[in-house]
Amino acid sequence: MDSAVRHGYETAQRMLRRHDPTYYLATRRLPAALRPATYALYGYVRAADQLVDGPRRPATAQARRAALDAWEAQLAAPTHPLALALADAAARHRLPLEELATYMRSMRTDCEPPIRIETYDQLATYMDGSAGTVGRIMAALLGVPPDHHGDLGRLGVAFQLANFIRDVREDQSLDRIYLPAEDRARFGVTDADLAGSSPRLCALLCHEAERARALFAAAAPAIAAAPASVRPGVRLAVALYRRMLDSPRPTGVRVWHVPGAALETLR
Repeated sequence: MDSAVRHGYETAQRMLRRHDPTYYLATRRLPAALRPATYALYGYVRAADQLVDGPRRPATAQARRAALDAWEAQLAAPTHPLALALADAAARHRLPLEELATYMRSMRTDCEPPIRIETYDQLATYMDGSAGTVGRIMAALLGVPPDHHGDLGRLGVAFQLANFIRDVREDQSLDRIYLPAEDRARFGVTDADLAGSSPRLCALLCHEAERARALFAAAAPAIAAAPASVRPGVRLAVALYRRMLDSPRPTGVRVWHVPGAALETLR
């Protein structure tokens, strides 16, 4: 293997271990032959995310978009070690990297706050770009039958929605509110409420958590159809993310612990 390609794989693995230990733990349950490609895919999309949100991101929205354009161009003519590793993985495993064009469009959406999502349909479209695309690429890597690729894409969306629920306070500090305005209005949650732990916020997060759980459940047929060798890793990832939904939020809210009567009074 070319030294630059090897360096790209090693860098991507370190990025995953550092930035997403939950997902990294799950990848360790995958067959060894599939792990480098998983790292490479993560490394590429994480690098794009860093151009938008990272501590060394370009200073202006225009510069961030230009940096994303240059990073997307690496897919066609890779020179960066991370892009070289992804190109190598795509050649070895026939990965549908054309999905990443949609991913990059979602990244451009985040270049210039404030961000306010108005409806769940709008959020679903965004998440399909930012996470569903990665799920469908992973479906090809894991050997999931083609008629279940869409289901594994929805699993990626479930992961993304769980992250949004977890990161409500952090996203607000970046002037980004991903939870739909129509849902916030339904539960009477103001922008200021997102930094607290009111019953209204608790009910809203519970509502969004149930949506995430439904997405996890909908992916069950795709997981069952996957080769037996990859199911433990995928199931571990699902279990870890579902557990995250049942852990204290940064706001101190436990999203599952809302009495039914209380929910009814807040709707």
